[in-house]
Amino acid sequence: MSSNDVVSEIKRGYIYRLAELGKRIDGRRFDEHRPLIIEKSPISSAEGSARVKLGKTDVLIGIKMEPGEPYPDTPNSGVMTTSAEMGPVASPTFESGPPGEDAIELARVTDRAIREGEVIDLEALCIEPEKKVWIVFIDIHVLDYDGNLFDACQFGALAALSSTIVPAEKFGLGKDFPLKIQHYPVSVTFAKIRDKILCDPGLDEEKIADARITISLDENNNIRAVQKGLRGGFSQEEIKKIINMAVQITPTLRKKILEV
Repeated sequence: MSSNDVVSEIKRGYIYRLAELGKRIDGRRFDEHRPLIIEKSPISSAEGSARVKLGKTDVLIGIKMEPGEPYPDTPNSGVMTTSAEMGPVASPTFESGPPGEDAIELARVTDRAIREGEVIDLEALCIEPEKKVWIVFIDIHVLDYDGNLFDACQFGALAALSSTIVPAEKFGLGKDFPLKIQHYPVSVTFAKIRDKILCDPGLDEEKIADARITISLDENNNIRAVQKGLRGGFSQEEIKKIINMAVQITPTLRKKILEV
């Protein structure tokens, strides 16, 4: 066993002991998010953008829009596509090259929260039925990884979309206009460490978690999206507890996003 493994086991035991005492390694309560900092429009060349720092986790989201063909099964709706880049600059555990499973999952979870939360009205992005619609590209770039990318990227995508100006003039389609935002769903991720439920897990907590779940709630506390991760499971009572915690947590996070 290497020295790194020994340190890891020592830290694991320390986190377990703290959890049994109702404490966390960074001093937070079980239902407390890390400090959240949101900067809108940091990329001048993008139609919309946002940078989010959740604790030390740091992500940059860019929005690009251009006209294109609709999907055959939704000929009168705009198109939204989400991609994520997790390069080695953000973490030594990330590799360069094509998106891996983690990047694909991150993009899908972010996309689902935005899509199922009906953040934008895709039908309103139809330019010419069955021929031309607006395509919305959501590009995620992870700058620094210290746990809970799901929440950071969803906050960033929501903030970036709310700052987006549709570039109609550039393509000879009239005057530019703000992208209309219909709803503001907010995601909260919880980790299960033994029998304890913690929101917004940091990197060390993520590494030893038995199970993970991300729940997205809209402004009316309707559940819009759910993503379960890791091998462990949650009891019915734990799911109820998680939903109740999310209901209490999301209004403050949503207010933070809207105030930017």
